[in-house]
Amino acid sequence: MGSNKLKLSVAAVAVATAVGGAYSLGHANAAADPAAPVAAVQPTAALAQSSGMQLPDMSGIVARNGPAVVNISVSGTRKAGAEMELDDDNPLNEFFRRYRGGGAPRGEAPVRGMGSGFIVSADGTVLTNAHVVDGADEVTVKLTDKREFKAKVLGADKTSDVAVLKIDAKDLPTVKIGKPAETRVGEWVLAIGSPFGFDNSASAGIVSAHSRNLPDGSYVPFIQTDVAVNPGNSGGPLFNMAGEVIGINSQIYSRSGGYQGISFAIPIDLAMRVEQQLVTTGKVQRGRLGISIQEVNQSLADSFGLKKPGGALVGQIEKDSPAAKAGLEPGDVILSINGKEIAGSGELPAIVSAMTPGETAKLQVWRNGAARQIDVPVGQFQEEKVASADTPQAAKGRLGVVVRPLNPEEQRRSEGGGVVVQDVAGAAAKAGIKPGDVVVAVNGERITGTEQLRDLVNKAGKRIAILVERGNSRIFIPVELG
Repeated sequence: MGSNKLKLSVAAVAVATAVGGAYSLGHANAAADPAAPVAAVQPTAALAQSSGMQLPDMSGIVARNGPAVVNISVSGTRKAGAEMELDDDNPLNEFFRRYRGGGAPRGEAPVRGMGSGFIVSADGTVLTNAHVVDGADEVTVKLTDKREFKAKVLGADKTSDVAVLKIDAKDLPTVKIGKPAETRVGEWVLAIGSPFGFDNSASAGIVSAHSRNLPDGSYVPFIQTDVAVNPGNSGGPLFNMAGEVIGINSQIYSRSGGYQGISFAIPIDLAMRVEQQLVTTGKVQRGRLGISIQEVNQSLADSFGLKKPGGALVGQIEKDSPAAKAGLEPGDVILSINGKEIAGSGELPAIVSAMTPGETAKLQVWRNGAARQIDVPVGQFQEEKVASADTPQAAKGRLGVVVRPLNPEEQRRSEGGGVVVQDVAGAAAKAGIKPGDVVVAVNGERITGTEQLRDLVNKAGKRIAILVERGNSRIFIPVELG
């Protein structure tokens, strides 16, 4: 048991050193000259006052907003034995380290994870990270008053790592949404979440940088902070000192898997745009130019005759892309878009992705030692299909199956049509439906396509009867949808 105790003394030493400067603990007086005067250790407030600093009191922000921050737990199943590559801060890492391959039913293994989220509407809309609920069959939201709700995933957009949940509740506490663009580097910020399952934990730091692009190909201009963010914090809010949410804590850079001084948050204005599209249309549309770009350093600026480094250097242009059709060329340096200067290449993808397909991007481009304007009709980013909670071939939200239409040979063999189950989880897996089964009917209604199946499941009550063709026989399987 002793080895499992938290080593609180280590944390205490770290705090004491930070406050007391050169003062150490335990043995400071043993080596000191007994005749020498002992300096009194000033409280933090006194130190701040004597040095002219003003340290923020964040207790009010925590008191006002803590009730709107929720704990999220997820459960599901994955195929046993499959190798999985997870981010260092993914809450499922510890589970797989402990339980991979141990005692799970043959062919699948249970998955449990945790994260954080926050309430943005009093009727139960919750924001979190997409990676928190990815692959989950069941999502539970727990409030600070200990109430728990089964949550429905309205949509999850992997590109921005934003997910929208809905719980059946009213008159809930909510957070206030701020403006990330007005946040300055060096400002204090506060995170609230559930690191390692410790609900409603607060940690603070400062904004370290704006519009930080990570090497994961993301279109998100992350807010970089030095706020302590650990597994379980994912999906929780980042507050400014006005008590407004300016970001969703999403990622850390770490060699150990834990916090090492750098954390990243998704700007809340980007997240709210994603939330609005997921709620209204079930998917996210993003603008696209069809180019690859890189940073312009001093050497490149000199080579292209620019007065200073800046802009986004076009390295490659996709064939038949909007950029290609508009006449953009490799070697062009994009200096501004729609009148907004591009100081660094990382700013361009976020601006373009926020545009609506069909809009015109007015680019100021540096080519052959002179500036020119090129208008590019923005195309549509091709990964929107991953944004919806229900894929076009799935009734996954309630039933938990991925299906496909019958091929010609299967159609000839089948007398009543149907769709083929490719993958199964959740309610369908618990009921005994298997990959390879042909779903022939739901509650007596013949199935002719994947969209029809999804519609019937969405309109059904808590229980449905599914007629399945398995081999040469047909059986009805009752499914508890919940």
